[in-house]
Amino acid sequence: MDRVTGIALFIRVVETGSFSKAAAETGITQPTATKAVASMELRLGARLLHRSTRGVTPTEVGALYYEKCKLIARKIDEADNLATLLQSGVGGTLRISTSVAFGRRVLTPLVLRYMHEYPEMTIDLSFDDRYVNLVEQGIDLAIRMGPMADSSLGARYLGTNPWLMVAAASYLKQRGTPRSAADLPAHACVIYSSVQGDDRWSLTTAAGEKLSVPVKGPLRSNNLSAVLAAARAGMGLAILPWYVARESLLDGTVQPVLGDYSLPEQEVHAVFPSPKLVPLKVTSFSSFLQQSLAGEWWR
Repeated sequence: MDRVTGIALFIRVVETGSFSKAAAETGITQPTATKAVASMELRLGARLLHRSTRGVTPTEVGALYYEKCKLIARKIDEADNLATLLQSGVGGTLRISTSVAFGRRVLTPLVLRYMHEYPEMTIDLSFDDRYVNLVEQGIDLAIRMGPMADSSLGARYLGTNPWLMVAAASYLKQRGTPRSAADLPAHACVIYSSVQGDDRWSLTTAAGEKLSVPVKGPLRSNNLSAVLAAARAGMGLAILPWYVARESLLDGTVQPVLGDYSLPEQEVHAVFPSPKLVPLKVTSFSSFLQQSLAGEWWR
């Protein structure tokens, strides 16, 4: 029997004055209860109870030990109640991890809106394009793009992240507008190395034919903002997530290219350390994100 369970048993033995009553309340046999208290006395090196045919009473040491055990039991109850409250309530601190571009352009406005709805919530929002170990970093929820690789994590599907090909009008005026995927090798292409590291762009025709086209160009970067800036500056064609290119499309700085072709879409997931006993603050925020990212959220 562990020490916490033993303390709870000892308290009930003192309060009921009976090993049999205490044993019945805790769901064990009387011999087991008697043996557990005897082991406790042996460990402490002191007799805690007077045993007689009329019942059980605490010794002087046992009475003092009983009062300390009551304090310990009360603190354990308080800890359990606190854990239950934090698990079942939308409050406390929610630690979120996301990529830099998605975090700045999409998640930050949503987090601020969520905090207006739940003012008692504190958010710790971190930006990192590298893979983050949720358990080691103490992260409650992370936003991840692409297929789920770690089956030990809990996850909630939020939607899709579509990509498109863009270029500045100045580049298209100088180099011409590609009419088909076959034209791409002759063009300057700005490459996002985190996804397109092999210098091949994947496209699908309207008929469903999948193509893998080799490309080259003047700039490669693992930062989406740098790729967008190069495209806006007329340095070449670029493939970007819709949410990154959206403002530049609206102001006309860049325009879609090869719109008859479709590009791969990434799944967006809210990921948390475990699929079991997920705190309400995590399920609440992931539900909020799922509603916010429904439909064509990128537009």
